[in-house]
Amino acid sequence: MKVAHTVIWAFFAACIVAIPIASLLGEHSVAAWLAAVVLVEVLVLALNSMRCPLTAVAARYTVDRRPNFDIFLPEWLAKYNKFLFGTLYVAGVAFALSRWLRVPG
Repeated sequence: MKVAHTVIWAFFAACIVAIPIASLLGEHSVAAWLAAVVLVEVLVLALNSMRCPLTAVAARYTVDRRPNFDIFLPEWLAKYNKFLFGTLYVAGVAFALSRWLRVPG
């Protein structure tokens, strides 16, 4: 379970990091698709009280409740994950949107 959660987290983290990169390279449709994929994950979290559904599954198998009990991340990163990557996501989307709006039409 921990491996699957970590792989899924890495996928979404990579999407978030790739949004401004794609935009910088002029790949605005790629940036938009990446933002949309992450938005689906945000909606899943929002509908689940801002908790990953995999956390509830992992919680059935341990009494450990450290921030990283269900994922292979350093404890500090697991604790602040949503804040850090949420900020990067919003900043990346804002950057991509500003670059897209400047493209001559």
